[in-house]
Amino acid sequence: MKKILLIGNPNVGKSVIFSRLTGINVITSNYPGSTVDFTKGYLSIGKEKFEIIDIPGTYTLEPTSKAEEVAVKMLNEGGDFIINVVDATNLERNLNLTLQLLKQNIPVIIALNFWDETKHLGIYIDVTEFEKKLNIPVIPTCALTGEGIKEIINRLPETKSKTYEYEEEEKWHEIGNIVTQVQKLSHRHHTFLDRLEEISIRPLTGIPFALMILFVTLIAVRFIGEGLINYVLTPLFNNFYYPAIVNVVNTILPFDFLQHLLLGTTPKVMESFGLLTTGIYIPLVVVLPYMIAFYFILSLLEDIGYLPRLAVLLDFLLHKIGLHGYASIPVILGLGCKVPAMLSTRILETTKEKIIATVLVLMIAPCMPQTALILSLIAPHGIKYIILIFSIFFLIAVLNSFILNKLIKGEAPELFVEIPPYRIPYIPMVLKKMWIRVKAFIMEAVPLIIVGVFIIGILNILGVTNFLANLFGQPITSILGLPKETISVMILGFLRKDVSIALLALFNLNIKQLIIASVFMVLYLPCIATFFTLTKELGIKNALKIVLIMLFTAIVIGALLNIIFTF
Repeated sequence: MKKILLIGNPNVGKSVIFSRLTGINVITSNYPGSTVDFTKGYLSIGKEKFEIIDIPGTYTLEPTSKAEEVAVKMLNEGGDFIINVVDATNLERNLNLTLQLLKQNIPVIIALNFWDETKHLGIYIDVTEFEKKLNIPVIPTCALTGEGIKEIINRLPETKSKTYEYEEEEKWHEIGNIVTQVQKLSHRHHTFLDRLEEISIRPLTGIPFALMILFVTLIAVRFIGEGLINYVLTPLFNNFYYPAIVNVVNTILPFDFLQHLLLGTTPKVMESFGLLTTGIYIPLVVVLPYMIAFYFILSLLEDIGYLPRLAVLLDFLLHKIGLHGYASIPVILGLGCKVPAMLSTRILETTKEKIIATVLVLMIAPCMPQTALILSLIAPHGIKYIILIFSIFFLIAVLNSFILNKLIKGEAPELFVEIPPYRIPYIPMVLKKMWIRVKAFIMEAVPLIIVGVFIIGILNILGVTNFLANLFGQPITSILGLPKETISVMILGFLRKDVSIALLALFNLNIKQLIIASVFMVLYLPCIATFFTLTKELGIKNALKIVLIMLFTAIVIGALLNIIFTF
């Protein structure tokens, strides 16, 4: 099977073109460094099948980061064709990689992406002259709409290798000559998006702008989430699903044990562990609406291009804890899921940076499912408690990172990050990314929540929960001020933390206990998927050190909160 390598600078739309060619849904983002590993897919042309590999973005074939090392390694393993995705709005910078690729012994075709934006920016590129200069096919594309994708496939047989010879020391001179001959620029006035870029990148206006974005995000998520819960899902559950399932189970299974297992020991949902009542209500009625809202807002911010501006804005502050602005990318990804956040720490250069960034990611805020669950538990008591909990996470994360920066030797390099232009979000793509993430949650987390309810329900019926609660309950009660029964969900938290937080709803905790439990459950351990990713990225020794830091911090902070709230 022939192999096609999809290669280009970061943030040029490679993943969207990959999705167009293979039909595989991948998350794409309007900022660099979001892809740090390769993705494979397949394309059939006639009777022939091709393997397509989406290689992490790289500026050069002389790697300076983990993502670029992966890109060069994949290129060195060989391929039959290269589709070089080039940002048409930034031709000069992209040609550095293109000329290096033309020295390889693999035929190349250029996809001149963001072709639609050149018209808005006053950029004219003579494609015919461009093809003549490089002697390879050059196809204008707009990956979002699919423009040019078919032509790439049609002209794949025209690809050539080693078509442009130049002396290495004259490379930038050659690039200048090419750009001068094929590209013309015309004057244009500042647009609304240009002015917005200036506001969001300057410290004086950027910080208030960032706080406003955060506030609007929280309000929007709560509004959408509560709207779906109160006006759509709860009425559907109470009026249709619950009466039907109770009737079916009581009719066909007239046995108390099975009825207690499937419907719970009390007729009220959320007051017992019924597999088909509480087990369905928690993930699909309580959690899912907030997940939908979170993922929609995150996808919107990604497509607009706000996240890299936040990285530049935070660079100065992150240097205070031994990081640079690029570390904000893992932190932002960690708001969604810690696993891709752990993988994205590869864009950081030193072990010191990776350890500090990992601690920051794990402690500064819960992942998206945990956040949604904490919101669903705490929101009914008032937004001030939500602000308190997230302020605690922020302060703990910053304090731990500051201490680690003092203890671990090493420097924090300067930030060199590309700032993409603001783009009007393409709503079908935003909805598609939201759906990919929601689907992943439904496929991965919902079954585990249901299984979690089932396991605890069995343990509860068999009396195991009471046994464990009696064994470990007293220390938990003394240190954290939580009911001894919560030990069962803490045990489950080793497997899936969001599941364990969801199950806190069953214990009728007061607001003090909910705050302590939420903080403790987020901080005490990474989930098992995050732990194994952490081990892979930093090694078992560093992973265990980070876990011990988390456990120690969780116990100390939980105990302090218990003492403070007592007075």
